[in-house]
Amino acid sequence: MKFTKMHGCGNDYIYVDLSKETVNDPVRIAEFVSDRHFGIGSDGLILIAPSEVADFEMRMYNADGSRGEMCGNGIRCVAKYVYDFGLTDKTDITVETLAGVKDLSLTVVDGKVSKVRVDMGSPELLATKIPVIFPEKQMIDEPLEVDGNIFRVNCISMGNPHCVIFIDEDVRTIELEKVGPLFENHPIFPKRINTEFANILDRKHIRMRVWERGSGETLACGTGACATAVAAVLGGLCDNEVELKLLGGDLTIEYDREADRVFMTGPATTVFSGEIDIPADFEKDDVKIYERK
Repeated sequence: MKFTKMHGCGNDYIYVDLSKETVNDPVRIAEFVSDRHFGIGSDGLILIAPSEVADFEMRMYNADGSRGEMCGNGIRCVAKYVYDFGLTDKTDITVETLAGVKDLSLTVVDGKVSKVRVDMGSPELLATKIPVIFPEKQMIDEPLEVDGNIFRVNCISMGNPHCVIFIDEDVRTIELEKVGPLFENHPIFPKRINTEFANILDRKHIRMRVWERGSGETLACGTGACATAVAAVLGGLCDNEVELKLLGGDLTIEYDREADRVFMTGPATTVFSGEIDIPADFEKDDVKIYERK
């Protein structure tokens, strides 16, 4: 299977072009290629496919094989892939996701995409649509008990569900590998949850770490950065345009409250391309998981 490894602020995925490859079992393929010891190593698998409603379709799978509705860092890399590899010559494209069709604007330098601005759409605050099991319509700055501790949480969907917590303690010192799974699998989140811990540095800068459902801690999360910025704006903690400082780099998030739309701008980087054979024990019912077209 031919692939390209790419990352957005260190949030890395394995990209496969379905116009050249057929992936019959993406769940198991995602598990295999994501393994950093026995596979290629990534936060998941992203398949690029033709679309009947947009220029391209993005199918995103987490490292555990679960399907993700949307990935902010991943979709920027999709834009870079399709332009750099000659699948399009347009610098404004649309990409179909499980969270709807997204509009992307590409910045091209010396013939290659260097950064991408994505219209991430409107934040979803209704608890039933995130989804969160909560008696009120919204769960914004509400208490949640986790492992005997009370956290003030902000639940927002940016196509996939997020729980944002602003803390005074430096996020770089928290034991995210311990607390992250407790949030991810908390019973009030029926589809699990992505969790962001954030420090307000000033009105234009936020530091954030993220625990992604199905992948664990990642170096960045585009939808999580958007959810964090929205929560901070709603709480009066920052300006409408803010820089999110993530472990893997920085993202600029704009929340246009009048239009109720969120825009994300950040880099996209190609690491390398290659070809990998899927081991025999990753065959299912004697049918190969992928076939070369």
